[in-house]
Amino acid sequence: MDGIRVALVSYTRDGERLVAAASKTSLSRKPLSSILEIGDEEVYKWILETWRRQHFSPWEHSSYTWVAEGCSRVCSHQLVRHRHASYTQQSMRYTEGALRDMALMAAEELGVECPRSPKAAGYEKAYKCYAHVLREAAAALSDPLTLSKTAYVFPPSLNREALETVARQYLSATATYYELLSKGVPREDARFTIPVAVRTRITVTMNARELVQSFLPLRMCTRAQWEIRRVAWLLWRELVRVHPRLFKWAGPRCVFLENTIRDNPLPLEELLGDTGEFTIPRCPELVPREGIKNCIKHAMSGLDS
Repeated sequence: MDGIRVALVSYTRDGERLVAAASKTSLSRKPLSSILEIGDEEVYKWILETWRRQHFSPWEHSSYTWVAEGCSRVCSHQLVRHRHASYTQQSMRYTEGALRDMALMAAEELGVECPRSPKAAGYEKAYKCYAHVLREAAAALSDPLTLSKTAYVFPPSLNREALETVARQYLSATATYYELLSKGVPREDARFTIPVAVRTRITVTMNARELVQSFLPLRMCTRAQWEIRRVAWLLWRELVRVHPRLFKWAGPRCVFLENTIRDNPLPLEELLGDTGEFTIPRCPELVPREGIKNCIKHAMSGLDS
């Protein structure tokens, strides 16, 4: 519904075995050849041992590259605060992102012929047409919301009236952007008029330690902004799928804290089940023990919408 997608595009294929072997390397006197010959049962044992000891430096050897698409620059600005990661983001200096698609959709709805390629038709002519149809759409369309969602993200807290108002503002702001381009203003300066709600695409590489100790606990939490929380939960699904032994006990801050003090940590699903119980008196965000499960379920709500 919100158009946010997360795809795990590359990762250290033998990451679980590598983490286990690195852990063993730091504690074993055995020769390297025997350390690297490690069976599945031993892999699980060493991963569990590093978790229980909070010895996460070996986890840095397993890396994950993923793409978040359709989120806003509000979301990406929060994401890049995680410093132990690498980022490559869609440029609004060299591309128009989804803005041109939105302009062409507006032209189609209004029955106006706009050039699909500014380069082929002439930039001034094309940009003037985009500005015109977007300005008209902002003023005349009875449903500006569907059109605006092509290029922008909308907060879920807005009611219908507010959504329509914001949608028209997004269209008007984009019209101003294209008016500036038509007058020869560089894209790097015209983009100052674009709302931070504009959709973006960002490629991220993080290691398992950053993910399990920082990103997932902070961003899966119900206190996280809804958009980056959605990104974190979608990513968590992907990570558990490819490396279930590494991310078996990962989750929001309450889950991470709970599992750092347990002799036998539990997966998030078990902690939320009828037999799973939290032992911590409250989570780091001060939610009391009896409210933690409902808090997590709230954080998960809408995940499949």
